[in-house]
Amino acid sequence: MDCSNKTAISTGAASGMGLLFSREWAKLGGNVVMCDVNKEKLAQYVDEINSLKIGKAIGVVCDVRDYEQVSNACKTAFDTFGSIYVVCNFAGGTAVRMMGAREKYDEFPDVPIDIYDWGIDVNLKGQFYFCHAACKYMREQKSGLIVNIGSITGVEGDGYGMDYPTSKAGVMYGLTKSVAQFGSKYGIRCVCVSPGPVLTREDMACMKTLLGRAANPKEIIDLILFIASEKGQFINGENIMIDGGRSAMQRQW
Repeated sequence: MDCSNKTAISTGAASGMGLLFSREWAKLGGNVVMCDVNKEKLAQYVDEINSLKIGKAIGVVCDVRDYEQVSNACKTAFDTFGSIYVVCNFAGGTAVRMMGAREKYDEFPDVPIDIYDWGIDVNLKGQFYFCHAACKYMREQKSGLIVNIGSITGVEGDGYGMDYPTSKAGVMYGLTKSVAQFGSKYGIRCVCVSPGPVLTREDMACMKTLLGRAANPKEIIDLILFIASEKGQFINGENIMIDGGRSAMQRQW
């Protein structure tokens, strides 16, 4: 795949799959606009990617919960590179884990609502915001791809961390299909990629799959790159599970 002169926006780009996608896109010769709230890490990785002298990276500090910052990220991408080829909505995480709720609160009704608000804002509204802001530019250029990120949890549910499956289910079905419907007359595609366990954290290895393992993060990125390539152009409005067969199993750990 040749990504020369093609610009990607990657959210959550200072860690995990957002960072890995940024590296891989730049290695293929593309421009990448890396968005994250961690200014220091972002600058470090932008410099690292640019040191390879293949593709070009720029960093934009962006909290996906803030629509003005999201709009600024899309505007910066367009103003700098002249177009937006793909937006990948990697930013996200389970609020109860990231805020240490399990150590403090016993059950769902005990968790302060502002923790769940954070999760819904990041995992659902953040992706919605980028879809909305990016489509303004993609509509004008009559092309573009938005890759939303779902999760096996959006199918399975979670009786404690309810913000995460609620958000991911909304992204996987309602948001992705709706953006694809809007974009059809403008050459804009929207696809959701929904991983099962991925080895971005050690505890993911404990989740069972029919293949008996968790995914290597690059397996997820390779699927996204295929969707963005010339060979993936007929994929649209779909939620693609990449979960090692976990969704075909009985629900168990």
